[in-house]
Amino acid sequence: MIAVDTNLLVYAHREDSPWHGRAFELVRGLAEGGAPWAIPWPCLHEFLAVVTHPRIFDPPTPLELALDQVEAWIASPSLVLLAEGPMHWERLRESLAAARVAGPAVHDARIAALCLAHGVRELWSADRDFGRYPRLRTRNPLVTG
Repeated sequence: MIAVDTNLLVYAHREDSPWHGRAFELVRGLAEGGAPWAIPWPCLHEFLAVVTHPRIFDPPTPLELALDQVEAWIASPSLVLLAEGPMHWERLRESLAAARVAGPAVHDARIAALCLAHGVRELWSADRDFGRYPRLRTRNPLVTG
């Protein structure tokens, strides 16, 4: 199963992103495909925070449009939403300790722990910080080569 990180969701949604076309096609391919794909719940939360933030985008996405976008992704019959389960703390603690992270990097450790707990084969992200988690295969599908 492939999971999608926040940055690809933002690029797929925001037409003013230089990576919009490619990201849109990638996410649409997953959403319309028959294979299971995933979005961690924290990535949906972060997506909403980023695209509606007036200091990040001018103009920001109106909240109603951002909510509609999330609902469109959730409507994909093959989407799996990744949430914390009973073993989450153990996985998160392991990820934090292995990568020796603190501060904002804790968010990425949370995403990594969720992906590992749910058997994600590959996380699609433009964020190179996920390289701290060698057990989680990550790839930037926006870069060829």
